[in-house]
Amino acid sequence: MLSAAAKERLQASWKGLLSYFNVASDLEPQNDAEASIRAGVSFKGSQLLVLIFAIFIASLGLNTDSIPVIIGAMLISPLMGPIIGIGLAIGIEDFTLLRRGLKNILMAVLGSLLASALYFLISPQYESASQLLARTSPSIYDVFIALFGGAAGIVSIACRNKGEVMPGVAIATSLMPPLCTAGYGLATLQPHFFFGALYLFFTNTIFILFAAWIGVKLMGYKKVVYQNTRRAKRVQAIVYTVIGMTVALSIYLTVQMIRTNVFMAKASQFVENEMVFPNTQVLSHKEYRKGDRRYIDVTLIGEALPKDSLQLAMMNKLDSAGLGGTVLHIKQGFAMTAQEIRNEADYDKFYQMMQTQISQSQLTIDSLRSAIAKHESFSQESKVIAPEVKVLFPAVQDLALSQMMAASTASEKADTLNMLFINAPSGLTSENRKKLREYVEVRLQRKPINLIVNPSGFPWP
Repeated sequence: MLSAAAKERLQASWKGLLSYFNVASDLEPQNDAEASIRAGVSFKGSQLLVLIFAIFIASLGLNTDSIPVIIGAMLISPLMGPIIGIGLAIGIEDFTLLRRGLKNILMAVLGSLLASALYFLISPQYESASQLLARTSPSIYDVFIALFGGAAGIVSIACRNKGEVMPGVAIATSLMPPLCTAGYGLATLQPHFFFGALYLFFTNTIFILFAAWIGVKLMGYKKVVYQNTRRAKRVQAIVYTVIGMTVALSIYLTVQMIRTNVFMAKASQFVENEMVFPNTQVLSHKEYRKGDRRYIDVTLIGEALPKDSLQLAMMNKLDSAGLGGTVLHIKQGFAMTAQEIRNEADYDKFYQMMQTQISQSQLTIDSLRSAIAKHESFSQESKVIAPEVKVLFPAVQDLALSQMMAASTASEKADTLNMLFINAPSGLTSENRKKLREYVEVRLQRKPINLIVNPSGFPWP
């Protein structure tokens, strides 16, 4: 048990630690913080023009796949103002501010969509760059970024020691690129881009204002007092019903997003770990969901594998990997048409894979040629050194050189042997045997040489 003095020291240490996270002494008066937030809610005149210019800049950045340009557009965008304002309005139950914030964010979204759609209508380039494609499918990371970004935003506005937080929040939460992508989908009549990007923008917006709402509650801001309490309660009930439904929808979509992300991570890991074959490689793989069904599409390139047995083996492995019920589509790369390859993977990856496979095949061919040449040259050396051996060792009438593999029947041990067979009817002394072996090792630069004299039944010429 701790003594009383130890408990006091522990409590003092705990209070000292908590004091680092206490923002009460750093908070601005509520009226000052509210005034700052309310000023950013409005979208008229210069602010609307700045937003439109920022949209054009972001659209250019997405069109050219330029990250610095996209970041610059997010820095000058005033989109965060109305969203933080809506969070404040919900927290203090200022329904006039809420209505104003909703109207302004709607105008901001419509203006952004029209501006980006106009840009992509007149843009000479219609290819969807990687940054553009990345803005059509939200992930759980987008949710957490929006949540923590909104929390940082409301704390920075409410405190005296603000720092330059809002530009960083604007970049991190990425509100501009989804709107530009939705405009691209509108201009090119591609619903996938339009609705996917709006879904991402909606998700980010909801969690930013949710964080702002919770921050206002935790900082103890006083609510707006209405004289007509009856009407205020009716409006409050409507607002909280809509908010509850919106948050419930966001939570549902987030849960579905988490399930999808978990599946895609497990499926990608399954392909990388299980679909590994000696002479066949995975050219591309795609994991996705359609409703409650889960799919994995895999394209293989290289030596063709038995389709039925491969499908059966992979389906059994899917069950053990926790992916039971997933529909697995396997395509063999060389059996695909050019159009299918274009849809499955880009030509650069296909070209690199083919180059790698050709290089590996060429290395194997060169290695085999070298081994064959080495073996043949060793065997042919018997013709070269036979006259020399006859002069140095007159008792030798015939000789044969060969490389052979010796394997054990009791184990997997095996070894390559350099063999020298000698036909010397009158025999060789131990000293001459040693000299002959050393001579052949030095002459042919092969060690060791295993010498066999007068082997029984050898078919000498």
